Amino acid sequence: MIPLHNIPKDREHDERIQQDESLWATHNVHDPSIYKEGDWYYVFSTDAQEGGTFKAGIQIRKSKDLVNWQWVGRAFTEVPGPAKNWTGAVGLWAPDVTKFGDTYYLYYAASQFGKTQSFIGVATSTHIEGPWIDKGEVVKTEQDEGPNAIDPNISIDEKGDPWMVYGSFFGGIFLARINSATGKFAEEGKGTLIARRHASVEGAIEGPYIVYNPHFDYYYLFVSYDSLFSSYHIRVARSKHIEGPYVDSKGHEMTNTELPPNDVGMKVLGSYQFDGGPAWIAPGHNSILKDQEDYYVVHHVRMEGKKGHYLHIRKIGWTEDGWPLVSPQRYAGEQDKVVNIDDVLGNWECIYFDKDNNGKMNALNICITTHHNDPNAYVVEQHADNYFSLFSSRHPSIDGIMIQGWDWEQWIETIVFMGKDSEGNVLVGKRRE
Repeated sequence: MIPLHNIPKDREHDERIQQDESLWATHNVHDPSIYKEGDWYYVFSTDAQEGGTFKAGIQIRKSKDLVNWQWVGRAFTEVPGPAKNWTGAVGLWAPDVTKFGDTYYLYYAASQFGKTQSFIGVATSTHIEGPWIDKGEVVKTEQDEGPNAIDPNISIDEKGDPWMVYGSFFGGIFLARINSATGKFAEEGKGTLIARRHASVEGAIEGPYIVYNPHFDYYYLFVSYDSLFSSYHIRVARSKHIEGPYVDSKGHEMTNTELPPNDVGMKVLGSYQFDGGPAWIAPGHNSILKDQEDYYVVHHVRMEGKKGHYLHIRKIGWTEDGWPLVSPQRYAGEQDKVVNIDDVLGNWECIYFDKDNNGKMNALNICITTHHNDPNAYVVEQHADNYFSLFSSRHPSIDGIMIQGWDWEQWIETIVFMGKDSEGNVLVGKRRE
């Protein structure tokens, strides 16, 4: 485990942190995008902060272990002229960084809350910490036009070709091919629609991110649903082709607006509270880090009863049938090890991510056993290294993964579980001492 003695526990909050950006670390991170360069991990994030004097320009942080973060600065000193002139934006949103050849490309969005008069631009640099030179417009949209030019993410397909996925409320999520020589659209137009939600929920989908997993030969589309202030949560679907169609674990296409809005997309992370810990509210707008064979979800979240927002990084576990599930605990440097059945017996706290309830989910206390005569317990079976199934007389069986974790509420090592049933309903949890 990474030494955590310098990391404040969740309830330890020094107000001076909000006044000194050099101390922000994981505070004030919104819409984080992650990129690894050499031994360093970099997070670029939206111009959003609680406390201090507001500054525009895209926040930059870096870390060598994904736990301890240090402030780097901002990519710009102000909103670039073309973006500001088109949108009137006072800050920049949802950046994303990639590299073509020897040049880094920083994509950013400019808009105003609730509007579609929006602008995605790009800047370049020969060093990931800048200086950045603005190269202007990638795509822009007019008010009430349909697509909304925010939330860009550059994804690379299995052939090495780049694409941009972008969009949000109002028009849905779009995908367009990128010319790696310019960093801009390879073809005219707005791209292809790959996901949307019904007008009855205000089309509440945004923050798209696509990652390819070569082991399963699928592209995975992560999106955030609902209100970023209260009911934000992360869902996922997959496709054999980067252009889609993207379908969830029940085979529902992400463009389906005939079904009830919460029936589409597999919910993998939402608001929750474990015993003895804070309530984490509205996790979302994630990026994905693929670091050798490990995958991590990087997202922002709010703490109930406090203003502001925080950076969380969690390991992704992959089911045997190729679905990503998110750890219920933040990454703390734990190393992979084989989890045996004796390691998982006993009392657990679990969170059930109900697809129809996007408020806070409280912990459920369950017992995991190998005895089939206890109707109140889950019976566990191990069928491969770290792969387990849970059976209950009262609930559908759940298939998932057990891995080493860190219990941030109890401040001890633990085992965490990530699983789903045949309908794509997700249960996560941690073993209690």
